[in-house]
Amino acid sequence: MSKFSKIVPFAALAAFIAAPAFGAEGETAAIGTKGLAAIGASLGAIGAGLGIGRIGGSAVEATARQPEAASTIQTQMILTAALIEGVALFAVVVGLLAVLG
Repeated sequence: MSKFSKIVPFAALAAFIAAPAFGAEGETAAIGTKGLAAIGASLGAIGAGLGIGRIGGSAVEATARQPEAASTIQTQMILTAALIEGVALFAVVVGLLAVLG
């Protein structure tokens, strides 16, 4: 199963939820600009969750293979997760500003 096929159901669900709520004026079936911003914010959060989960799993696996390098692996994992979380927060804030603005 490819990485893209794992995200498709979440994107379809986000589009289904956002279409009637954020549709353009007078249109209930079309997704307006605010709907696309909401979908973008949700995809940013979902992508970050998948990335941080993969980092955590890889760190646990690496620690199991080399227990003596656990502190170095943990430091690198926390740093990388913080960078991903910053990008995710930026995506959600930009999406919410587009929806509310």
